[in-house]
Amino acid sequence: MIHFFYQKGITILEILIVIAVIGLLVLIVSPRFSDIRENQVLKNTIEDITSSVHTAKSQSLASVDSSEYGVHFKSNQIIIFKGKIFSEGVGSNVLIDVVSPASILNVTLGGVSSSSGNLYFERLSGAPSKTGTVTISTVSYTKIITISATGNVSVN
Repeated sequence: MIHFFYQKGITILEILIVIAVIGLLVLIVSPRFSDIRENQVLKNTIEDITSSVHTAKSQSLASVDSSEYGVHFKSNQIIIFKGKIFSEGVGSNVLIDVVSPASILNVTLGGVSSSSGNLYFERLSGAPSKTGTVTISTVSYTKIITISATGNVSVN
């Protein structure tokens, strides 16, 4: 009786070929997943900024606590604050973190360009104290959010 051991299982060569094919697929697909994630983080940051501006405007229009409300922009945070002047560390501030790899690159409000800035909304009218743009950036993408004189937000 002759035994054919080579027909009973898979060879090391077959295992190496399967590992090589899987590795190649991972190399092809992983940059695409990274790109999709980066794009989603950018969209979420745009939504966070838009939502924060709308929240501050509506709280000012509703005259919540008989006060104005505003938004402060930092490279890694969006902060909704109460009053006309932003103060760091106040308990009533609402902090929203900007998730990496997105960051607020530039804030141009009232003609002044900086890495941070703030605006507030007038009670009853809802008019913003400043108009301008907020530039959000990731490694591959950049978007500009514009805040108009009526307090409306648009994205390029």
